[in-house]
This record gives sequence, C-alpha cells and structure tokens, in this order.
Amino acid sequence: QVQLAESGGGLVQPGGSLRLSCAASGFIFSINPMGWYRQAPGKEREMVAAITSTGSTNYADSVKGRFTISRDITKNTVYLQMNSLKPEDTAVYYCNRAYSRLPFPWGPGTQVTVSS
Repeated sequence: QVQLAESGGGLVQPGGSLRLSCAASGFIFSINPMGWYRQAPGKEREMVAAITSTGSTNYADSVKGRFTISRDITKNTVYLQMNSLKPEDTAVYYCNRAYSRLPFPWGPGTQVTVSS
C-alpha cells in the first residue's frame, strides 16, 4: 500500500526558510520521479518541483532559485528546501510521483504559512 507522509511545514516570516520532508513507502521509490506540489486556498494544485530517478530537477518559474528538491533513496525520502519564502508561497504542500497521469493516493500534506 502506497503511503506518502509529508512533514516540516509551519509558520515562517517572509524571507525565512523551511525544509519539507516526504517519507514514501509501498512502491519502488528509486525508479519513480518525484515531485512537490502545493495547493493554495481557492486555487488548483500545482507542481512546484520535480526530481527524476537520475537526479535531474525541474522547477516552476515562481520558485526557481529559491526552492531546491532532493531525494535520499536510502531513506525513501524526498525533500524540499525552501528559502526566501514569500506570502504567496502559503499553501498545503504535498509530494507525489511526477510526470504521471496516475498519481499515488495523496498524503495529508503539510501546511506552510508565510506571514509576518
């Protein structure tokens, strides 16, 4: 059974940093591209960062240069380092596989709130 468990969210001031983690289980993590997604109130869920099985990364323009995605296949975990956070980064953040029409069941997500 696939499980995705996001953690690391919280309340941070503009300009601050957070590191999100996603522990994955129930599938072959090492061969699946993985992504971080976010959904703000009243908006569609969007992918903000992705990493392939070979380590190639891709970012949404809105986070390029501020966010860094990485993965540790020994821990079946994908990370999102978020720096220079802005109020518009406020959202629930989720991880799931990337570049697939069939996402895994979504985890609960982790709330990120950027506010002074």
